Amino acid sequence: MLEFINSLLHIDLTLIKWAAEWGSLIYLILFLIIFCETGVVFMPFLPGDSLLFAVGALAAHPNFIKIENIIPLLIGAAVLGDSSNYLIGRKLGRSLFDRELFLLKKKYLTSTEEFFEKKGIWAVSLSRFFPLIRTMAPFFAGMSLLSYRKFLLFSVLGSICWVLIFTLAGFYFGQVEIIQKNFIYLILGIIAISLAPMLVSILKTLVRKKQ
Repeated sequence: MLEFINSLLHIDLTLIKWAAEWGSLIYLILFLIIFCETGVVFMPFLPGDSLLFAVGALAAHPNFIKIENIIPLLIGAAVLGDSSNYLIGRKLGRSLFDRELFLLKKKYLTSTEEFFEKKGIWAVSLSRFFPLIRTMAPFFAGMSLLSYRKFLLFSVLGSICWVLIFTLAGFYFGQVEIIQKNFIYLILGIIAISLAPMLVSILKTLVRKKQ
């Protein structure tokens, strides 16, 4: 577990190691990580935002990853992951949450429902920028029987924006010397900023329940 956490905090070094060991197979590895982080409801702990930024920084060195290849690949992984999770939610519904299996806790469902209520259909796109919620949102959309055509449209929009913003940010800013020297702090910052809205929502729910 500690090794996994350490690899996430030093995701830039982890990617360089993978690229050296696996060569072009790193494209498949990255595709599967992004797909599973969104498409497998039990895997919201996989890296998302921080991974995309690190991928962009690595792509600035084309010997490892080509930016023109990785961007469409990861957009495709995100969209396919969304659709997979949507179908799981549509088929299984609330039964998994009723059993509270693993990370499928009702408090997370409540946070996702509130997110949908506030943002409407745009929640499908906006959820891309919030860890855990981006894993729960497609599941919830399928569970609520939201039209797949509408869901797919906003899933594609959100996935394009998410991948472009973080990979290009990494590509253009990841090679700045001060960022390179403090990459771990940048990753921690990205994680903290991404998690903050969800944590605030959970705290508000807990406060309301106590009142």
